[in-house]
Amino acid sequence: MKKIFVLLFLSFFFFGKSQKIELKAVTDSSQTFKGEIAGVPITIMLNYTGIVDCDQYQHYVDGWYYYDKYQKKIPLTGIYDFYGNLSLYNFGNKQKINSKIFKQQITSRQKIEKTNEIAQTLAPQESLIFEHSSSKENIISGHFQLNKKVHPAKLFTGNDMIYRYNNYLTLPNNKKINTYDIINKAGGNQLISYTSGSNANRILLYFEEVSNFNFCGMCGASDGEKGYRMLYFTKDWNYKNYEEYLTESCREGIFETQKVKTKDQNILQFKVPKSYSSPSYTLTVDTKNSSIVKSK
Repeated sequence: MKKIFVLLFLSFFFFGKSQKIELKAVTDSSQTFKGEIAGVPITIMLNYTGIVDCDQYQHYVDGWYYYDKYQKKIPLTGIYDFYGNLSLYNFGNKQKINSKIFKQQITSRQKIEKTNEIAQTLAPQESLIFEHSSSKENIISGHFQLNKKVHPAKLFTGNDMIYRYNNYLTLPNNKKINTYDIINKAGGNQLISYTSGSNANRILLYFEEVSNFNFCGMCGASDGEKGYRMLYFTKDWNYKNYEEYLTESCREGIFETQKVKTKDQNILQFKVPKSYSSPSYTLTVDTKNSSIVKSK
């Protein structure tokens, strides 16, 4: 799996022990999947090669697949969309030129809806189509077509997104979670502090993220969403839930938050104006003790 950059690395030692809490931001630009075609094991490797129009979650991909028994790479090109639907094609001897033509014809979300129709005009020799479902199983089903014969296909994953903003939190007791899985796909988290108690633990994060992955859509060109998140854990560092507190938001209409000067450098205070969905409030953040108080 290719990592194209590391945004942040911050750690805190846990009560003097060798264990520590870390947040590491890593953006993936490729993924390798295991799966099967008609019950036969396969491996698929895909690289992100660009976005369609303005949407950060509609991507062109190139790569290959092989049958695990033979490991002969068969080239693929394709697209996945905002919903996680993945369409891949092999054009045989015309792979290079038809891949270019294929991508040139798909330039918008409306065209993505006709991906397979457009691909068929270029006479692919093989097609792999996976449709994402709401099922919580770590399997994405689809079909494989060779000439006119169709066979069932599967990916052994619950997420076929290629380009991912991962924020990995390494916790005591050799535990690790990714905010991509428990919060959202936007990344942008920074580790501020943590507090450990006899019955529970918590971690304070600051975040800055895009308001809309479609940069041509509403709030796409805004300054994004900003604020703080409190993550809650059991005493054994099992993740429970999180709470989010906005200080700036295009989606919620929060634009003129005032930062109040305090005597304690560890205490941050914000006067957050009325938004589309809530009245104004004061946010007090204790960065040393990992606490947030929201008041009128």
